[in-house]
Amino acid sequence: MQEIAKADPNDVFLQIGNDLGALMDAYDDIGKAFLAQEAEATQVYTGKDSIGKRALNRVIIRARLDAMLVELRETMVYKAPPELGDLWGKYEKMWRQIVVEQDEAHKRETAKMQIEAAQRRRIARKRKEDAVWVGAILFVVMWYVGVMVMLRMSQTYRGHYSSPWWSCVLC
Repeated sequence: MQEIAKADPNDVFLQIGNDLGALMDAYDDIGKAFLAQEAEATQVYTGKDSIGKRALNRVIIRARLDAMLVELRETMVYKAPPELGDLWGKYEKMWRQIVVEQDEAHKRETAKMQIEAAQRRRIARKRKEDAVWVGAILFVVMWYVGVMVMLRMSQTYRGHYSSPWWSCVLC
């Protein structure tokens, strides 16, 4: 305590901020792991772990998150210098604000991704339609050329129209 009293207040605030920030980073990392596991739960699981083991992992992670939050709150309430005031209350208010902002940002990002996916599907469908049209036109042209070649090579054509100038359709 005497070391803190002798230290520069700005250094103390910086040290407290760094220590709490490291704890918050760890909390956030574990929270992301928990969210990733929840997101994976909606997909078909092909791993080797049983459902019970995965459930237990999620319960353990959730318990660790709760314990870390309690530790963080106790540190901010009981161990922070009085100069910081109601640090936990300010932190909690700002955290809620950021969560709301991030939720809105995620909704916008999700909507943007859905729009882009719809555009990609629409472009792919358009390309398929165009390919079908090109294929149909090529088929008709090739069929027509084939009929003309067969007609030109047939004995009936040669017998009736052998020498006039217009008979050279596909010479």
